[in-house]
Amino acid sequence: MGERRLARLNGEFDVRVERRFLEIHPETPGEGRPVSELGYPPDQWARMMENLERMGKAEGIVFSERTFTTNSHKALLLAEATKDEGSVVFEALNEGLFRAYFTEGRNIGDPQVLRDLAQAVGVPAGRLEQAWSDAAYGERLARDHAAAAEIGITGIPFFIVDDRWILEGAVPVEMLREAAKKIPAGKS
Repeated sequence: MGERRLARLNGEFDVRVERRFLEIHPETPGEGRPVSELGYPPDQWARMMENLERMGKAEGIVFSERTFTTNSHKALLLAEATKDEGSVVFEALNEGLFRAYFTEGRNIGDPQVLRDLAQAVGVPAGRLEQAWSDAAYGERLARDHAAAAEIGITGIPFFIVDDRWILEGAVPVEMLREAAKKIPAGKS
């Protein structure tokens, strides 16, 4: 949702987006685990999911019922490596990962799911294998995780505007617009 809301500002502002990834539950096993094990009381989880569905509907996003969570580490490594393929392939993968997990309820911690998805959006097979074997991609994720922890980021998405303002979560487009208005002319 954050990305769709941010995209609406492209017509009003010269927005530069740099994607960084943050693994939220690294302790989750590759096969995933039931959301009931995340520690949220059932009524709180239900409210969170109702809110997510409501916001998604406003953005034209369909969310499936979430009964399990996945380990996103391999997906994040793949996304980090796919940045090197250019914006068209990266954006296709980004949208594909989102849709696979949130709309289709697929386990994006499963290497075969990721292989199928990468192939479907045009990520070269060599890039996928490189994502999982080249330590540089893991180092980038670790660097971004440490940087986020240093400034107190715990959730996604988050937006750092003009190196001064941190907006965390699915913030309303108006809040993004107000932050963008505060950026000095010529800077984005």
